[in-house]
Amino acid sequence: MASSTDTSAQPDRPPRPNTAFRQLRGRRSPAEFAALVRRAAREIGERVSCDARYVGRVEAGEIRCPNYAYERVFLHLFPGRTLTDLGFAPRSAVRGRSARPAAAPAVPAAHEHPCDRDAPYGADRPYPIDPLNHEESDVLRRAFMTGTSATVAAATALGPLGIAAAASRRPGASEAAAVEEAVRRIRLLDDKHGADGLYRRAAEPLRVAYALLDAGATRQTTAERLHSGAGELAISVGWLAHDSGRFDDARSHYAEALATARMTGDAGLEAHAFCNTAFLARDAGRPREAVRSAQAAQRAARPLGSPRLMSLLALREAGGWAGLADRTGCEQALVRAQALFGRGISDADPEWMSFYGEAELAGLEAQCWSTLGDWRRASRHARRATRLQDPHFSRNIALYTAELADDLARDGHPDEAAAAGLRVLELLAQVQSSRIQTMLAGTARVLLPHRRATGVADFLDRHASLPRPRRG
Repeated sequence: MASSTDTSAQPDRPPRPNTAFRQLRGRRSPAEFAALVRRAAREIGERVSCDARYVGRVEAGEIRCPNYAYERVFLHLFPGRTLTDLGFAPRSAVRGRSARPAAAPAVPAAHEHPCDRDAPYGADRPYPIDPLNHEESDVLRRAFMTGTSATVAAATALGPLGIAAAASRRPGASEAAAVEEAVRRIRLLDDKHGADGLYRRAAEPLRVAYALLDAGATRQTTAERLHSGAGELAISVGWLAHDSGRFDDARSHYAEALATARMTGDAGLEAHAFCNTAFLARDAGRPREAVRSAQAAQRAARPLGSPRLMSLLALREAGGWAGLADRTGCEQALVRAQALFGRGISDADPEWMSFYGEAELAGLEAQCWSTLGDWRRASRHARRATRLQDPHFSRNIALYTAELADDLARDGHPDEAAAAGLRVLELLAQVQSSRIQTMLAGTARVLLPHRRATGVADFLDRHASLPRPRRG
């Protein structure tokens, strides 16, 4: 497993320190500068996991060219400057090096991208990095993508570690980093492609993560990272099960994450596990459990100091109250969610919450009004969610548009519903989510009596020709 100090993929010459970048940091500590980078990323909707270690590697010259996500953040943070101004080598220069003799490919450490490491093209990097998938290396994309372009797999996210490696030596920082990176990769793939093609393949990284826990870490700090990473991975795999309609599996994974959190006193992990449990309970038709789980999540999260997290948890509670047909309870939770959201972002916001912005707020509120039967209000919020969503989140665009189609159909606007439904069908070429397909099937049933309305017959025919969801 390559760590940040691995030299297996480094050039033969020693790295040249990046003095320009160091000057830009000024009097800030590496950790303070990393926090500034993360804030800049949030401002433009990017997701990077910059820390003091990454800053140190840049300044030492180990990272000659940042990946596309970091490039966008750096150029936003330092407007008017180019990568060269920031002390980086041109991307073409990093990519254009002739291939060295083939060797066993090193595995990127956490936060690392092949372009970060001055590695040449070769057997393990035959294609240029796709700027639209800026957090995925070519090796990952080949390993994660199987079958159609929308069928994604996470089988190799921790593959290089292997169970044997975990048993042969006690895990250290590089193994903890690999677990954390597996969580990020799975989330990125789910955002773009949905859960159906990911779930079964993501179970192997989770098994490896808990094997690492059983092996016992050499240091307490590493053990804490492993517990937190394994818990977050269990939640990610649980979400894949949830979104692909495997509710019992999802419940089991969330319970596993909650047990891990309780064992280590990790309030952030506990809040996350309860948050997802509340969402699952709502979708599984257990609204009272949804309310209780959301309230438990809020108790765990209160000391963390993140208004955005508390806002999301209030929305989870609102969903439970809507399921209980308690309009007053739902409205009170929605008002609380909006007020907390209005306080803005903070450094205390968990990394996993990067999906939660104005679009998600509007989308979850739409779901509440839909559950309460207020189709007009629901469609208004769903329309706003589709308009606000970052194009990178293909799955969420499909979800919000499916919500909009259903709300319009039930509110007596079959032509508009059919138009929205057709947009979802186009997105299903790249997104696989049983949850979205189930919503679309419900919309089709509502529209059946309105086949003569504009666009409805086309939608119904195209929907009927969809292949049945394949669970993998």
